[in-house]
Amino acid sequence: MKVTVDEEKCCGAGQCALLAPEVFDQREEDGIVILLDAEPVESLHTSVREAASMCPAAAIELGESS
Repeated sequence: MKVTVDEEKCCGAGQCALLAPEVFDQREEDGIVILLDAEPVESLHTSVREAASMCPAAAIELGESS
């Protein structure tokens, strides 16, 4: 799995950081997403997919690792 985020789309809702804190965090000053792990281990894939589906701004994109 390859994770990318679009900081321009992010609205700082924080669902991603709550659902997958190993992969996502938020900047303190504005709540914008910080991607901690662009290629998370398989055990985190379910929570990362859930985070992407719950993102109200559709700022998280998932793809296949190369």
